[in-house]
Amino acid sequence: MSDMLPAATLYSPPVKYKSINGILVLDKPSGITSNAALQQAKRLFKAKKAGHGGSLDPLASGLLPIYFGEATKFSRFLLEADKHYIVEAKLGVRTDSSDSEGNVIATNKVPTLSNELLEPILDKFRGNILQVPSMFSALKLNGQPLYKLARQGIEVERAPRPIHIYQLDLVNFTNDTVVLNIKCSKGTYIRTLVDDMGELLGCGAHVQALRRLGAGPYSVPEMVSFEMIENLIQNEAAQKLESLLLSVDTSVAHWPKVIIPASAAFYCKQGQAVQIAHAPTSGWVSLYASDDTFLGIGEIMHDGRIAPRRLVQ
Repeated sequence: MSDMLPAATLYSPPVKYKSINGILVLDKPSGITSNAALQQAKRLFKAKKAGHGGSLDPLASGLLPIYFGEATKFSRFLLEADKHYIVEAKLGVRTDSSDSEGNVIATNKVPTLSNELLEPILDKFRGNILQVPSMFSALKLNGQPLYKLARQGIEVERAPRPIHIYQLDLVNFTNDTVVLNIKCSKGTYIRTLVDDMGELLGCGAHVQALRRLGAGPYSVPEMVSFEMIENLIQNEAAQKLESLLLSVDTSVAHWPKVIIPASAAFYCKQGQAVQIAHAPTSGWVSLYASDDTFLGIGEIMHDGRIAPRRLVQ
């Protein structure tokens, strides 16, 4: 029996996961999927429940909100929000996925680049435009994501969709790369924009690097890296992890704020529509108790009452 391992090595106590409510604005590194980043964050925080708001491709880095606990009820609203990216486009090479992870399908000589050449082309993408979604997108056809069909060599017809490019600035360029700063509406595919730009230039292009700098109410100053989180843990300051989280209501802080009086709060918490004086006449609102406690979100009904749609517990 002398070759038996010490008892301490035979048993490892299970990780105790806990209820955490809040939002981590993660700076996702490139090279991993959004789901892998989510699972890593969930493990580091030992959170029982977590979700993310809007996927980033493995190639992309940058802002990926991770929602813990009650915050997961509001993650879907980030999908509707405007986004901010900086992208590096490689010219002269077109790929089937419109990024550097795809297969090369065409190569062409790159024209001599200049502001005079690039600006008129970029101007064609500013404002309201129609964009055909990429086959390498998460859009579904009969329940099947398009990217899964694309990886099987299957291409299907996609209807153009309206999007809005609020800002499209030329940051810099070299002989065969262009860096762009883009602020856009939901549903914008940066890879498609780059591919379309390359076609207008006559040489083709694909996304070489992509970084998300903003999504909805969140931007660079709120971002937290895995390195920052792991440093806290290694320095035995794990109790400070939750200080990295933003409050649940930051996800809807840009919506009109409505104070629900105590007389109406009971009914609101039961899911009943309530009439509140001086409330907005339409749209979504964030709901707060008279002591400024966040209650959830509501939607203005046609008769002016506020119907609670998502409430925190």
